[in-house]
Amino acid sequence: MKPTRSTLKIGELATGQDLELPIFQFTPAVMCGPSVYIQANVHGAEVQGNAVIYQLMQQLENCELLGSVTLVPLANPLGINQKSGEFTLGRFDPITGVNWNREYLNHHIDVAAWYRQHAELDDNALVAAYRAMLLDSCQQRLQHEWGVTTGHRQAVTLQHLGHQADIVLDLHTGPKACKHLYCPEYDSEAARLFSIAHTLFMPNEFGGAMDESIFYPWWQLCQYLAAQGRELALPVSAFTLELGSQEHIDLADARLDADGIMAYLSHRGVVADPILPAKMARYGCYLRDYKKYHSPMGGMVEYTAKLGEPLAAGSPLATILRVDQYGCGSTLTPLCLSQACVPILHFASASVYQGTELYKVMTHVFEL
Repeated sequence: MKPTRSTLKIGELATGQDLELPIFQFTPAVMCGPSVYIQANVHGAEVQGNAVIYQLMQQLENCELLGSVTLVPLANPLGINQKSGEFTLGRFDPITGVNWNREYLNHHIDVAAWYRQHAELDDNALVAAYRAMLLDSCQQRLQHEWGVTTGHRQAVTLQHLGHQADIVLDLHTGPKACKHLYCPEYDSEAARLFSIAHTLFMPNEFGGAMDESIFYPWWQLCQYLAAQGRELALPVSAFTLELGSQEHIDLADARLDADGIMAYLSHRGVVADPILPAKMARYGCYLRDYKKYHSPMGGMVEYTAKLGEPLAAGSPLATILRVDQYGCGSTLTPLCLSQACVPILHFASASVYQGTELYKVMTHVFEL
């Protein structure tokens, strides 16, 4: 099956041209499985997700699909084209300074009031009505009489696509990082289905990111219904997959990531082909135990801790070189932590200010 290709307008440039995204969609003749939405490259330098989408499309063309799959590579053309010399800067909206992945809409739903008007509906009709409300909320936001910022318009347009699906995957990378998965706590069993060794379990809350903007409204509804004595299985799943380091494409590695996503889609009944996740050791920690380490001094950094590998308490994360202190002070300063951890990512540059977010590490790690 070949995908259909379309474009979606997400804004207008200062010169008047439309800003558009390419969209690829696989739709089976008979829909009997969940629908899927996958996007990549919301941050301009995080390009590996495009390679993964390419590899996914190669596989989707040759499998039996039960549900629709919508893929949006190059999801942030403004960020992707935000270059300075040989570097891509597209992590923050240059107009507002806001992280591109924190511009999604918090619906602020009065769930009790909404349910009072829809309590007579059966589960299927209730889910359909709630989804329609979320989609309408996005549209109303985009049509606000006072307008919305460029970045928020782009984000809410993408969010509108995501709300139409049952499964949402947002593909990212870190600066220099090993692969890791952001998984909501309510859906923790899913962490064993992706071929990713390290998982961060997020609170079931809204923090501004795409995955949270998708699952949080449904979590609110299901929690309220449970309090009223009505059980409803949460009908959506949303995850952020961090697929290595930014400014880097690896097509062979992208095939492995696509295999892992296909295994998850197979488990969920999106594809009929039986595909198993890779056999591997998997580890997790709660987001509250995912710690940021800020450089205690400025200088040049040798990053010595290996990403994705356990680091014993007191072992060096990195060494700071202060060549300006040669002959009159401490030229080399090892940086250590007092607790065991697993380093997941570190700053991209070898030169840092004092206070730079140098590493992110998992602590209180457990095996899945």
